Amino acid sequence: MSEFVRNIRLWFAPELVRDEGGTPDYRFSLANERTFLAWLRTSLALIGGGFAVDQFLPDLRRAWRVGLALALLGAGVLCALRAVNHWVRCERAIRRGEDLPASRFPALLSLVVAVVAVAMVVVVLLGWEG
Repeated sequence: MSEFVRNIRLWFAPELVRDEGGTPDYRFSLANERTFLAWLRTSLALIGGGFAVDQFLPDLRRAWRVGLALALLGAGVLCALRAVNHWVRCERAIRRGEDLPASRFPALLSLVVAVVAVAMVVVVLLGWEG
């Protein structure tokens, strides 16, 4: 079974993570959980931002409004999925005494948010109406 499929199975059966390695200091597991929750808060903020763009900018051209909203909503969905996958990967590494997994996701998310922000600045400055 591939590592990716195993990680997805662990999303829905987190008690199986306990079969990995030894029991770590609880502070590490709790810190990992707090990081997971921070990613979920980020996901909710992105989703809320996507809905806000769609609902509160009715004068914006529809294509721009929908595009910006979908970019934020998509980033929120990816962020939520990444949160649980990262939690599993980190918990397994902690229990095994391995280095924590590296991820390019924070850089990708930052770029998406930056592109949306720049697009919003352009829209505000140019006053593009529908």
